[in-house]
Amino acid sequence: MQRFLLFVIATAILVFSFNRDGFADAPLIVFMIAEREYRTEETLPDFFEEELEPRGFRAEFVFASEEHPNQFNNLEQLSEADLLVLSVRRRTPAERQLDLIRKYLNGGGPVVGLRTASHAFHQRRLAPPAGHSEWKTFDRDVFGGNYTNHYPADLKCIVSSESTSEKHPILKGIETPFRAHGSLYKTSPLEKGTTVLLRGSVEDNNSEPLAWTHAYRGGRVFYTSLGHPKDFLQPEFKRLLRNAIEWAIDKDDPSSPID
Repeated sequence: MQRFLLFVIATAILVFSFNRDGFADAPLIVFMIAEREYRTEETLPDFFEEELEPRGFRAEFVFASEEHPNQFNNLEQLSEADLLVLSVRRRTPAERQLDLIRKYLNGGGPVVGLRTASHAFHQRRLAPPAGHSEWKTFDRDVFGGNYTNHYPADLKCIVSSESTSEKHPILKGIETPFRAHGSLYKTSPLEKGTTVLLRGSVEDNNSEPLAWTHAYRGGRVFYTSLGHPKDFLQPEFKRLLRNAIEWAIDKDDPSSPID
């Protein structure tokens, strides 16, 4: 009996060690969230738990301080990240924190941006507080984007795929057209080097790039102007975001089934 108990204990220790080491080796995604319009502080953690955690990813969630909206808690985790997912709107981080973001991106760290990330680190009229800084050209530099404004929110937006990109791995398993929620962002013209995947169109207006890829300092970049709370209820958007994260992190087989 004693020998059997020792065997059970030894087996449990081995299983625990394997799981612990395997978890430590799992890709780490840092979600940086600071916006008051689209509730991504709720939708992104739910998305991670539903779509990414079962596929072996880890997450750290970095939020802005309630008392100091330009201050981010635990941003130092970015130095360990395999991917940054950005959902931030018009914040001017402390200089040392913006330096952490620049260091990550300049080192070729991949990034996925949602909606307001196109104007993440730039105030329209206010100067940054003392000791804080902004990155006015972040959208153009990193995403290859050109956010200028948006169409009225009451116009219905229909999403279609770019014909030249239909075989891109980020579009795997996504059927178009589908409806987007929230206002359509005005994003054209994009910078050279971008690859448009999806377009959005509203009545009586030209279409706008709605999802695309880019590269920054050797790192993979994906941006989409989707990200409204109702978008997170749509299978097409959830598949798009999951595919984009797996592509950006350079997983061999994006959107492979859960084991």
